[in-house]
Amino acid sequence: MKAKNPAFKGQPYRSVSSSKSIPLVFLGFFLLLVTSNAAALDIKEWRFRTSLYTKHWDPDPEHVNNSRLINLEFETTNNWFYGLAWFDNSFGQPSQYLYGGYKWKLFSRDWAYFSLSGGLLHGYKEPYEDKIPLNELGVAPAILPTFGVKYKRVFAEIQILGTAAATVTAGFSFGHKSESE
Repeated sequence: MKAKNPAFKGQPYRSVSSSKSIPLVFLGFFLLLVTSNAAALDIKEWRFRTSLYTKHWDPDPEHVNNSRLINLEFETTNNWFYGLAWFDNSFGQPSQYLYGGYKWKLFSRDWAYFSLSGGLLHGYKEPYEDKIPLNELGVAPAILPTFGVKYKRVFAEIQILGTAAATVTAGFSFGHKSESE
């Protein structure tokens, strides 16, 4: 018989699954990083992006091509960036990517760039936990190369998702640091 929870009028206690709390840990770490180091990081701008299209290199009937990406990141004045992405992985499972990276100009122009991020990827669960390497603990390292173009505050990117796929994203930047600061 399960113990009754006095705070919820006799309903049984519910344990919080460790896999459900991992996204909260990611979010907490990200917010702690941002708030505790905002002045030291010298944030230039914030960016929001979403996915438009995903193409798998080796299509499988189990693959989903709409990742429903929601991504928030910030870039510092020295081209380093940090972010957290929520998305559905190739098999429709809710996933998260907590990352940091660096952005380089392409062709000596402000409108074209290449970025490389690295971080922790969570969300590949049974029966797909072996679809990404080093996922024994439910969290795996990931590296994400990205090519992008921008016009004022709007940008579009192609992200290479390892040997699995590529995704096209679009977004906008906000909270720009003025040149006079």
